[in-house]
Amino acid sequence: MCPSSSTRINRLLADWGQGNKEARDALIPVVYGELRRLARRHLRRERPDHTLQSAALVNEAYLRLVRQEAPQWQNRAHFFGVAAQLMRHILVDHARNRAAGKRGGGAPRLALAPELAPAQNPEIDVVALDVALGRLSALDPQQGRLIELRFFGGLSIEETAVVLGVSPATVKREWVTARAWLRRELKKDAGS
Repeated sequence: MCPSSSTRINRLLADWGQGNKEARDALIPVVYGELRRLARRHLRRERPDHTLQSAALVNEAYLRLVRQEAPQWQNRAHFFGVAAQLMRHILVDHARNRAAGKRGGGAPRLALAPELAPAQNPEIDVVALDVALGRLSALDPQQGRLIELRFFGGLSIEETAVVLGVSPATVKREWVTARAWLRRELKKDAGS
């Protein structure tokens, strides 16, 4: 994204945080393409016959974002991190509802990034991932948030560092630790 676009997004987010609804409304055309790419990234990891489409996922996430009264966005990276988290929750809710439905069929599968997935099984149950991520967040909230931002949000090391308020070196170190912990938990859950 070009620096002028990033500056414009940061300005609109700050104005929205101060209660300017026009800024909030002006934001969607500016960020829609990037939100759509984020949604497509999430949906590529889902099963091929997934019923949600990227536009629906973006729209649902955006509706949840605009319901907030005067949110305090730190910057563009923070906004997209929250959007990614909302998309994750929407997909998990969708998976739980599908699994609980009359037709059953189990929870949808999610393809993990190679560095997270156990070598023998690159796909994982999205609900199992959510449960494991919840356990990680209970042990270390920052590592849980880091996984959300990097894996689900697609944020870079530097963007994640800005959102978390830590150095890029800390993000790199905790990313390695969190991935190892999550890999072990998912392998343990798959074995039971």
